[in-house]
Amino acid sequence: MQPAILTVSQLNAYVKSLLDGDSRLGCVFVNGEISNFKNHYKSGHLYFSLKDAKGVVSSVMFATQASRLRFSPADGMKVLARGRVSLYEASGQYQLYVEDMQPDGRGALHLAFEQTKEKLAREGLFDPERKRPLPEFPERIGVITSPTGAAIHDIRQVLARRYPLAEIVFAPVLVQGEGAPAQLVQALERMNALRCADVILFGRGGGSFEDLWPFNEEAVARAVAASRIPVISAVGHETDVTICDFAADRRAPTPSAAAEMAVPDRQELLGQIAGVRLRLEQLVRAKWERAYHQWKGLAHSRALAHPEELVALEKMRLDALASRLSFQMESRVSRERERLAEQSGRLDTLSPLKVLARGYAVVAGPGGPVTDAAQVAVGDTVSVTLREGELSCRVEKVSQTGRRKNHGGGKKHDI
Repeated sequence: MQPAILTVSQLNAYVKSLLDGDSRLGCVFVNGEISNFKNHYKSGHLYFSLKDAKGVVSSVMFATQASRLRFSPADGMKVLARGRVSLYEASGQYQLYVEDMQPDGRGALHLAFEQTKEKLAREGLFDPERKRPLPEFPERIGVITSPTGAAIHDIRQVLARRYPLAEIVFAPVLVQGEGAPAQLVQALERMNALRCADVILFGRGGGSFEDLWPFNEEAVARAVAASRIPVISAVGHETDVTICDFAADRRAPTPSAAAEMAVPDRQELLGQIAGVRLRLEQLVRAKWERAYHQWKGLAHSRALAHPEELVALEKMRLDALASRLSFQMESRVSRERERLAEQSGRLDTLSPLKVLARGYAVVAGPGGPVTDAAQVAVGDTVSVTLREGELSCRVEKVSQTGRRKNHGGGKKHDI
């Protein structure tokens, strides 16, 4: 098979599609040292490379993500960058599109984060196929967070504003400290066991990396992934990332955003209902106007203005049908008469009375019609039917025809 010939742009576009289609490259964490750092002040984009002892990768961080950085990047700074890998088609160079970046140096906690994340990812707990859709109109919203934090207050405010029909099922738990992971797991399992919610908002407000650590625990992430009720993870601020974010069905940057994601907007629904009502009114009005114009047309039609003409036309049509029916009946009767006469002629030709009229007779013995002399014996009484009348005769002699001659000679024997 002859290989396909591609243009440079086609080749770059194809390689880009391969990189963009690889889910493993959709969210990667890269640890490295910043070099060739450039801050494009007009656009706000950051351009730099991440390198280690054996390699370098070109990187870019767009203004929207760069504006949320809590530090000022510089050459020589070691960082942990989160982003996606893709290809810049104009130059044919693959690069890391950084979405978040933190200074390196968090030690054991950071290593544990990476190891747990990699382990669960290998098991498929983060696969898109596992994600469950959120209900369109949830009736009960499960909330698992601290009873004293700002998260529950923000969630209640958003739900009351956007969708007050929803009932809040609140499970107060610790969200940091030694006992927090166990309480988080227990609350998730109990809410699933009772099936008391249509969607669960799971998280807390902002805090340090250490404060958010319970949401990076393996047991908590597994409980989130195992939940039969869809879970929205809302831990910390927009730039905070936890393992629960990957295990959940949806990730929200803040608890308030999670509440907005969980329910529809009442104002939008009312607007949609108003639009549907307006369309229905327009449809009903248009249908009524069509019916009205149709009625007016019928009211002024000649059929209603002069009904006697309609009756006369129907009479004419009835007369034509009656004439047609009468003609067809006469034709049918005539054909049947001809067929009857033909059949009668055939029957007359085959009638035994015709045979009797030519001088023949029908002889009947005790066993029925006699067609062979062997059927009767001398002394038997037989009846002879003539064309006119019937005779009763006694057999005095029986003669056999030549087919009954005996083999000894040609003499005829009388019985």
